[in-house]
Amino acid sequence: MHISVQKKIRIGFFIAFTIIVVASVVSYVIARNLMHNADRLSHAVEVSKRLDAITRYLKDAEAAIRGYNLTKEQAFLNPSMEERSIKIENEYRKLRRIIDDPVQQRNLDTLKRLLDVKYMQLTAGQEKNASTATIQEAEVSMDRIDAKVEQMILIEQAQLNEKTRMFHFFSGLSIPVVFVISLIAILIGIYSYVTLTREFRLQLHIETRMKSYQRELQENITLLNKTNKELEQFAYIASHDLQEPLRKISTFSDRLLTKHRNELPDEAGQLIDRMVAAVGRMRVLINDLLVFSRAGRITPESLVPIDLNEILQDVIGDLEVSLQEKKGSILFDQLPVIEGSDTGFHQLFLNLLSNSIKFAHPDRPLEIRIRRELITGREAGMASEKKWGDTYCRISFEDNGIGFDQVYADRIFLLFQRLHGVSEYKGTGIGLAICKKIVDSHNGYISAFGTAGEGSTFVIVLPVKQKSDD
Repeated sequence: MHISVQKKIRIGFFIAFTIIVVASVVSYVIARNLMHNADRLSHAVEVSKRLDAITRYLKDAEAAIRGYNLTKEQAFLNPSMEERSIKIENEYRKLRRIIDDPVQQRNLDTLKRLLDVKYMQLTAGQEKNASTATIQEAEVSMDRIDAKVEQMILIEQAQLNEKTRMFHFFSGLSIPVVFVISLIAILIGIYSYVTLTREFRLQLHIETRMKSYQRELQENITLLNKTNKELEQFAYIASHDLQEPLRKISTFSDRLLTKHRNELPDEAGQLIDRMVAAVGRMRVLINDLLVFSRAGRITPESLVPIDLNEILQDVIGDLEVSLQEKKGSILFDQLPVIEGSDTGFHQLFLNLLSNSIKFAHPDRPLEIRIRRELITGREAGMASEKKWGDTYCRISFEDNGIGFDQVYADRIFLLFQRLHGVSEYKGTGIGLAICKKIVDSHNGYISAFGTAGEGSTFVIVLPVKQKSDD
């Protein structure tokens, strides 16, 4: 299945965006873990430093008490136990502020009780009559404090080790992840470069071919316009050149029949009559060809609002005698005003009504019904979506004539196509071709529906407004 370049670009953008998101998440997790690990390390160092300070202050105080008890010198009590206690209390408060772990907070509470007991022991030890039992109790209390401090340090170290393991895990994971992401990004970049380069070259090739086609098309259009003008000139000159010998043949035939009719054998007179009839048909054919060559030739200046009711009334007036011969009648709806060529619409209506009159049924009076309906481009079956909202007029010419077989519905609009012989119905087979040419030139279409022996219907669909982009 072929995937368009636009879809490839969207897929590539989606993959690149996903890679960026994944890389950002991985980077964020690693950075966050690193910051937590750094914070935990700093926290552990700070807690250890405060605990060491408390232990050091206690041991200094205990050493001072021992020195005093041995020497009884007051110098060992400087600074005093109260001052030493204040320092220890400050360190403890700092610990309380930085520790938020519930287990460590409970250990701090225990440490506080041990410190209070130790402080009372130190106060009692600085008295001159301090007993050996008091000194031993102080040593036991110090061992408990050392054990609690060591327990707290171990907890901090365990937490630090856990954070370190998580950091190492994410750090080890980040290397292959970043490598894979980078590899995918490189591959996407290479693929995008190759695809865009190929598309750019293809676009340049298409533009070059399009320019070449446009030049050829313009040359062909110019040549076609020149050929059409030459054909029009040829048709006009040829028709006039052909009319002259036809007139001479007709004139000489009339003189021959007028002056020597009685002298000619009957068979010769009949041949001359048939020759005159053939000349008449030839003259009609030439005139119809001229009309066909000129039909549908419209310019923007010739497109004006046309009241189709006036056109229809003029055509009915022209066909009044023919209608009376067929005992025919025409019923019609009120027709709209649409843009088009006055001459073209007159020729269109004249040919359609003449066709109905020509092929009237011999056993019943002719009835012609003209209906109209305003529809949208979508209802009219316009292929281009931009025309679906335009307004169109559908006009149907329905008669009760001899009709035709539906299999010939497309054939009757071709040039020189006849469903009946010349001896049965007069005509050159050009009238309906002229109708189609006029409708096509007005950006519409014409169709026919018939039933042999019952009648026929011709439907034309024309835009109410002729647009310049059409």
